[in-house]
Formats: sequence, structure tokens, C-alpha cells
Amino acid sequence: MPDRRTQLADAALAVVSAQGLKGLTHRAVDAQAGVAVGTTSNYFRSRAALVTAAVDRVEELDNMLLQQGRFEVPTSVPALAGQLATALMALAHENAELTRARFVLALDQPDVVAAGHERMLSALAQVLETMGIADARARAEAVADYSDGLALHTLTARRGRSLEPSVVASNVQRLLEG
Repeated sequence: MPDRRTQLADAALAVVSAQGLKGLTHRAVDAQAGVAVGTTSNYFRSRAALVTAAVDRVEELDNMLLQQGRFEVPTSVPALAGQLATALMALAHENAELTRARFVLALDQPDVVAAGHERMLSALAQVLETMGIADARARAEAVADYSDGLALHTLTARRGRSLEPSVVASNVQRLLEG
């Protein structure tokens, strides 16, 4: 069972996903977590602290998802594209609530999520450099932009329609190869 801070951060993400940031209150998190009124404010004194906890939890969960997927440095562009497509499909489907919360936080608090986004881009660029891919940073940004756009459309305009992982992998591969 997660510790109380983690439990409350998870509840905050659920509130943000369902109600947006306007719905994120200490009382709403208390209710979502099923704890006594006032518990969240004891752990996170201000709304800003609560938002920061939610943002930090998004990044922590992203890292856990990558580890669960046994992400290993691939030896080929098609293998990397396949791994990235699998991760993107997971974020758009079984982890859709997390992705919705991420988008809400990013739209409302771009400065708060910028550092985590930069860490993700730098890590991907480093993998691309290790693989000898030219313009690693630019290609990492292109893949991130495509991934964010596809995830957003999967949750909105394409909601309920499935995507073929092979098509997503092919698109990512094209971005990586230029």
C-alpha cells in the first residue's frame, strides 16, 4: 500500500483527470482518497504544494510505466520505435486517466511541468545519440510532439477508436530516421 502522501497525490490526479484543476481542492482530494476532511491540507498546506505533488507523481508514474515495460536501450531504430509506440499506446489507453491529468496540468501550469518534460526529452535524445542517430535532440522533440498530439487525439477526437500499434511504430520510425 502506498504511503499517505502518494495516496493523496494519486487522488489529486484522479480529481484533476475528472474535474480539471478548478476541481482540485483539499476537500475534493480528501473525498477521492476516502480520508478524513483536513487530511490533505495536513500533508500539502497550500494548493500550490498539492499541484506540485500531483506533477511529481505524474513523472514518478511515467518512470514506473517505463520500468514495467522493461524499457531497454534498443539496438535498432525499428526496435526503439516499437518500444515508444507500446509506451504511447499504454498512455493513451490503459493509463488514459494519468494522461488526461498530465494534459490538464500542462495546459494550466506549463512552468510546473516543463522540468519533467525536459528530463524526458534529454533522456530520449541521449538514447538517440547512443544509437548514432543524427540530430538527436530535434528528433526527440519531433517524437515527443507526435506522441503528445496522438495521445491528445486518442483521448478526444479519436476517442473510442483503436489505433494500430504497427502504424504508430511506423510513424515514430519515420520521425527518427528523418
